[in-house]
Amino acid sequence: MTVAFFSGKRRRAAAALGVVSAGLLALSACDKPTPLATVTVGTDSVHSEAACYNDGKPIKESLLQGCLTAKPGKTIKVALDDKVRMGVDPEIADHGWTLLFAGQPVEQEPYKKGYRTIPGNAFFSSQTGEPTSKTPVGIMETSGKKVIGIWNFQFEKES
Repeated sequence: MTVAFFSGKRRRAAAALGVVSAGLLALSACDKPTPLATVTVGTDSVHSEAACYNDGKPIKESLLQGCLTAKPGKTIKVALDDKVRMGVDPEIADHGWTLLFAGQPVEQEPYKKGYRTIPGNAFFSSQTGEPTSKTPVGIMETSGKKVIGIWNFQFEKES
């Protein structure tokens, strides 16, 4: 003979409480995702989380070189006559962001809007003027002189 410890109603309530508790525990263990940067060429888009991000606080100077040379998260093909559209989350735009080609800033002042368009041919000449077929492109979020985040992409020249 079996004795029921809980009635059907109590078992369902206990099970529901267990599911809710497990869900809250799982959510508390998740890290907050980094803001996204997006590159769109024609109908192709790639989104990437930051290679380096310190939850909106400045990245340590000792880590910056590794962030700048980190393997690009996403690759996209770009033809010379394409328009490359780059967009960032609003919190990145609020601080300002700078484009990087091969880890080097290509602008004097940070850009403060969330979206911009750049011609595809701007990405495929080296510093010596020689044409290249691949270019590491980065987006660097800044706040004053401090670096907040870095997003890395690889642009490949489309034939």
